Amino acid sequence: SMAASAGHIPLHHVRSPVPQGRRHTLPASEFRSLSPEDAISVFEIEREAFISVSGECPLHLDEVRHFLTLCPELSLGWFEEGRLVAFIIGSLWDQERLTMDALTLHKSHGATVHIHVLAVHRTFRQQGKGSILMWRYLQYLRCLPYVRRAVLMCEDFLVPFYQKSGFKALGPAEITVGPLNFIEMFYPVRGHAFMRRNSGC
Repeated sequence: SMAASAGHIPLHHVRSPVPQGRRHTLPASEFRSLSPEDAISVFEIEREAFISVSGECPLHLDEVRHFLTLCPELSLGWFEEGRLVAFIIGSLWDQERLTMDALTLHKSHGATVHIHVLAVHRTFRQQGKGSILMWRYLQYLRCLPYVRRAVLMCEDFLVPFYQKSGFKALGPAEITVGPLNFIEMFYPVRGHAFMRRNSGC
């Protein structure tokens, strides 16, 4: 029987040819919802992006974990070769305008997505990635039947960026953070039947 099996190599010993250098590559570019395991990567990007500019951070690490645990489906991360390069974190809200409670609460029956933060890793800035990610996120929200609108608040200098993505200014936000004031902006996700029909969901 030894002779009989000598020519038969068990399959798991046969190496299928793998092109050199491609063995461990992850997808070049991938968009997916975030999970609590992504919280530290998120917070590191956020801290660098915001604290360096304004001294404040939209979401602290425990708040990032909080929303990625409660409503991961309202987040979107952009990964390149497995590394987070940009992200959006949202939660649901149930009023016309944002109040202080909106900073920490997820109102699971709400029809408004409150976008807490969009940030791009510093080595990937000035490449249009923020706009692309927002476009992908808004496309994705159209596929969630319970979402009617998206709202966010931003500093004055960011208003044109969000206008380019289709947001309209609602006026000054009720919320202030330390010395910072914000403009509240909204995007109508639902409302036009033709948009729903052609949304590609």
